[in-house]
Amino acid sequence: MFFPLSKLLGFFAIPSNLVVSVGILGLLLLPTRFARAGRVLAFASLIVLAILGLSPAGNALILPLEERFPRWDATRGAPDGIIVLGGAISPDVSAALNEAAERLTVAAELARRYPDARIVFSGGSGALIYDEGAEAPLALRLLESLGIPRARITLEDRSRNTVENAVFSKAIVQPKPGERWLLVTSAHHLPRAVGVFRKAGFPVEAYPVDWRTRGADDALRPFASVGDGLRRSDTAVREWVGLAVYWLTGRSSELFPGPRTTVIETRQRD
Repeated sequence: MFFPLSKLLGFFAIPSNLVVSVGILGLLLLPTRFARAGRVLAFASLIVLAILGLSPAGNALILPLEERFPRWDATRGAPDGIIVLGGAISPDVSAALNEAAERLTVAAELARRYPDARIVFSGGSGALIYDEGAEAPLALRLLESLGIPRARITLEDRSRNTVENAVFSKAIVQPKPGERWLLVTSAHHLPRAVGVFRKAGFPVEAYPVDWRTRGADDALRPFASVGDGLRRSDTAVREWVGLAVYWLTGRSSELFPGPRTTVIETRQRD
């Protein structure tokens, strides 16, 4: 099976994957002459998993990402179009919505609020190992079930990552100077996504959704279960690594993209 290097790097950019891999290596070393090293690796991996899973580390890591862009200002008027990034549907679980479901539910709400805006859903298959098929057809069914006419929805079903989201969406949309396009994705993903769209020459306005925290109050809040903490830590570290890699490889406009405005804005929670 062909396994691209980028996907291998993506696998190890998830801290829990890396720590578990180190722990397994330690266990494999136990029956060998390197048993002492194996015990150290196995014990260290358990300690790191406990820290990432129970401490506030995940929240502290994700907060700067989520706070980077404020809520979109509706007083600026109706947008010409709305780009919705994939990642809200798990094709391998009977097309079930996941934690990022708000990307699609908010897209439907925006489509009803702005009936003249074009709707573009960008999402192929980002599967690490097995290809479960493109997400776009599943998103289309959901948007139609939420009352959005098929004629208003344009699908981009080839993208496998955020860079391809930007490049393929731009090729389909061919945005004109002066047009205003919203980019709807999870708040923690917006810095990387906006940087990639800017680099592709597709100016967008950030529309954050799917916050995983309640703001600065969560910075020191520990997790009740290891699983919840690990998921939060994995999400945050993956984004930070993605920001660095995209910038170093010239695929993002900035290391940590943010609002391009002279006015300091703060996010308002509902």
